[in-house]
Amino acid sequence: MITQTIEKLSQLKLFGFITALDEQQRSTQYQELSFDERLSFLVEQEFLRREHTKMTRRISAAKLKTRARIEEIDFSPARNLKKSQILDLAQGNWIKQKHNLIITGPTGVGKTFLSCALADRACKLGFSSLYIKTSELHSQLSLAQADGSFAKTISRLSKLNLLILDEWLRDPLKDNHVRDILDLVDDRFRNASTIFISQVPIKDWHAKITDPTLADALLDRIIHDSLRVELTGESLRKTTTSIPKASLGSD
Repeated sequence: MITQTIEKLSQLKLFGFITALDEQQRSTQYQELSFDERLSFLVEQEFLRREHTKMTRRISAAKLKTRARIEEIDFSPARNLKKSQILDLAQGNWIKQKHNLIITGPTGVGKTFLSCALADRACKLGFSSLYIKTSELHSQLSLAQADGSFAKTISRLSKLNLLILDEWLRDPLKDNHVRDILDLVDDRFRNASTIFISQVPIKDWHAKITDPTLADALLDRIIHDSLRVELTGESLRKTTTSIPKASLGSD
């Protein structure tokens, strides 16, 4: 009978239930529990398995550049990272409130790592996320414009709880790219959260957008609803290289 039951549970894809049932069959510690208690344990294990599967899929779908975790963040004083602020961001309330986050700082100081750590935590909290370089986003939106799928692409991106745009304004935004980004930002405005990662100071963003009028419209939808983290310090690539300093020569 138990074999037939397990076969039916397999057909129902209740694999967490099966694992927990096998544990109950093998261990004597469950014999003193009531039927309700044992059933509750079986259901709980199946629930946890499904939640873990969903979380794993969210992390995979996020396409994070690096697998980073909040616990791995370096809070050295030179980086100008406030631990209390980062741990508060890790709670995810800013995503629930549909706020944006701007992470700025010189190249190599860990902006992408920080954003991926926050996105990893967001996935674990149940939020859908996606990491993408701004140049890749331009390419996707241009292709969507060409093949007639622009509205569908914008709709898909707008539904994400968290969108991470790396290398934001590294290159000047031309008019056609600004209009595409503006459509996306407008749809997400106060409906979803975006992390903007940039080595360009916020005060210089306007000058990186070729059309001043479009620049006003775009930045007005970004800056006012954004929390900010500004990193400082030396490039982590420099401080973590495996090549001896003597071999690098003088700069």
